Amino acid sequence: MQTSAFAQWLVVLVETLAALFMLLLAVGVMVLLVVWLVDRNQTANSVLRNFPVIGHFRYWFLHLGEFFRQYLYSSDREEMPFNRAQRTWVYRAAKNSENTNAFGSTRDLRAEGVPFFVNAPFPSLGQHHVVPRPVTLGPYAREPYSHSAFFNISAMSFGALSAPAVRALSIGAAKAGIWMDTGEGGLAPYHLEGGCDIVFEIGTAKYGVRTPEGKLDDQKLLEICRHPRVKMVSIKLGQGAKPGLGGLLPGAKVTPEIAAIRGIPVGEDSQSPNRHLDIGSVRELMDATVHIRELTGKPTGFKAVFGGMEWIDELCEEVHRRGIESAPDFIIVDGSEGGTGAAPQTLMEGVGLPLREALPALVNTLIRHGLRERIKVICSGKCITAYDVAWALSMGADFVNSARGFMLALGCIQSLQCNRNTCPTGITTQNPKLQRGLVVTDKSERVYHYAKNVMQEVGIIAHSCGVEEPRQLDRTHCRVMGDDGISVPLVKLFPYPEGYVRGA
Repeated sequence: MQTSAFAQWLVVLVETLAALFMLLLAVGVMVLLVVWLVDRNQTANSVLRNFPVIGHFRYWFLHLGEFFRQYLYSSDREEMPFNRAQRTWVYRAAKNSENTNAFGSTRDLRAEGVPFFVNAPFPSLGQHHVVPRPVTLGPYAREPYSHSAFFNISAMSFGALSAPAVRALSIGAAKAGIWMDTGEGGLAPYHLEGGCDIVFEIGTAKYGVRTPEGKLDDQKLLEICRHPRVKMVSIKLGQGAKPGLGGLLPGAKVTPEIAAIRGIPVGEDSQSPNRHLDIGSVRELMDATVHIRELTGKPTGFKAVFGGMEWIDELCEEVHRRGIESAPDFIIVDGSEGGTGAAPQTLMEGVGLPLREALPALVNTLIRHGLRERIKVICSGKCITAYDVAWALSMGADFVNSARGFMLALGCIQSLQCNRNTCPTGITTQNPKLQRGLVVTDKSERVYHYAKNVMQEVGIIAHSCGVEEPRQLDRTHCRVMGDDGISVPLVKLFPYPEGYVRGA
């Protein structure tokens, strides 16, 4: 009896599954028929019109190709904007893993443009790396800022980044002794949570310190700068990924919290002006710099991407007319290779000087005008490994900022979805379900280790070159491979102005 009941139950199950299969098959056929009819009769897409249904596979493969290339087909040195070898270096530094390799480098040391460093024949005994010394910014400000770390977190706004990402960066930065730039999105409580030093950035929309009309609200700025962790103020004129275009925060990311911090409507796209409403000339830039420094007491400078140095010549001449104390305390030069969450491809790929040209041009301009020591130089733009940072110091930078390097330290997998609110690692999304993947206690440690290991390995390079601290690296310590397979010293490619002696 039991066997007969089981057999009957089995027959019913098979018949039910068969009926369900036939139903699903019929539904599938109907769906395919509808798609075929729609594709065949639409006029917008030629491929789908000529190849209904199967034409959709083209777009599916195009989408999947991005992921297959990243993991299966591209070699370690092929991908952009950062190849697998670069990302792996950052991941290992962030995890504090062993950084030695076997057998030989996979980096093509004969490729044009590859930099390498000139070791000293007799480096110092008893140490394997040298440590940085403090550099003072804003000697004429009421609260000058002395800072040792030459590698710091570049401008990334809360809103573009998630709250867990900002919290992890803040905690890790405090432990590493580095600063964190707020980006143009205003000062969030998450920036302050870790207790790190803060550079407050004023963007063209003046988020967080704006009047309803978009002008600077002195009282709001003063309140922000009263926080003891806010050490400097940066006026953002532009950034490398989108010169001449203000930042864009998609409406999907404008939560009530972000809207309150920035002073903008909830759920609406937020497009910053392409420049500050009150800064339309070098003189107005200097007026704004002096005003903010006198108001807040903090060292004040500006960030820009350069198309030429003529306006910096004009700025330096204006400084000499007004007096040395009127100079900006720092200039952040952003190369055109800089990244962002959302920018037109035309601007991202075709406008602005790359860092390798803009940085030495800016340094040389300041040298010619006798302002190199007064105005500190900070740079950013794809500097994520130790030799990238060492190259920038050799070119003349006092500090090097990185944004995407620290995003990779947080766990970014370069999925290229920063502008879609679908970041799979929870870094550049306001979706709580995706943010859950970013565990602050773990990622803050990786931020700390990444910063520490970059600076230590730059110290190793500097020690090998025979200098006493990393900022003593100069253009005589680095060579660049030429198109003929012979390397050329940086000092020959980018000579210092006549008569200049570094450190004199």
